[in-house]
Amino acid sequence: MEVNNSFGPIDIAISGMQAQNKSMGVISSNVANAQSTDNGQGQPYRRLEAIFKADDDDMGGVTLEEIAADMSELPRILRPGHPDADEQGYVTMPNVDLPVEMVNLTMATRAYQANVAVLKRYQRMVETTLELLR
Repeated sequence: MEVNNSFGPIDIAISGMQAQNKSMGVISSNVANAQSTDNGQGQPYRRLEAIFKADDDDMGGVTLEEIAADMSELPRILRPGHPDADEQGYVTMPNVDLPVEMVNLTMATRAYQANVAVLKRYQRMVETTLELLR
């Protein structure tokens, strides 16, 4: 495979960093709304998921394809006296599981850090090449 773009590794790492940054934003929204029983439309908050896709060009990279709502079942808990409780005292809660969100945040952070490491290694490689050319 012939590489025509000398900035390919940089572009790939930057696209990965941008995608993981957006993913961390989605995860932060999930954590912030983990107890939101009303999203402004009378429904509990639904967990969001960042869905990525590979770039179409030869060098790769990744982009955020969409942010989709998790349509899994919303849990109901007994909380009589809660403003959003039904006649039996049950409240429909968001489908956000905080331990899962923390694992997802850790994975997104590690992926971001890996892309930063690629950029740093690429920078060292370029600096070494320039030193050899002097």
